[in-house]
This record gives sequence, C-alpha cells and structure tokens, in this order.
Amino acid sequence: MRPIRFEEADSPARTQIGEGLTRIAVTTGRLETGRAEGRYFLRHDDGCAVCSATIEPGTSFYLDPETGEILCEEHGRTRRSE
Repeated sequence: MRPIRFEEADSPARTQIGEGLTRIAVTTGRLETGRAEGRYFLRHDDGCAVCSATIEPGTSFYLDPETGEILCEEHGRTRRSE
C-alpha cells in the first residue's frame, strides 16, 4: 500500500483523523484517543523517519501504512512514487 498523504498537520505531535483511518492508526501503533479536542488522533511526534524533521502545523506529511513510519512531504512523495 502506498503512503497516505495528510494535507495539514494540526500540531507537531498529532493530527485529528476520522473513523476511517483508525484501523490503520491502530495497526501502525499511532492512534491516540481520549483528548478533549477530538476523538481520534494520529501521533507523529517522532517526526520524519528519514530525516527526523518535525512535522510542523499546517504542513503536509505522509504515513506509510506498511512500516508505520511518518514521512515529511519530500520523503513521503519520493516513497509514494517508488
């Protein structure tokens, strides 16, 4: 499965997701729940798996559902085209 692109990160630590992505988030060990701001979140506080860049609020990023890795825009786009 190709990496999934997220349009905008909510914060450097997590981004709110809908119910449709919870299974992938659980499988990759990145689901966070129980926050007042929303029901389901994708955790990405470890940054890009390739370059360690922080995922900044408002920037695009990727989740590789096969490896569970978070990727910045540049590395996610590269992996997605492979």
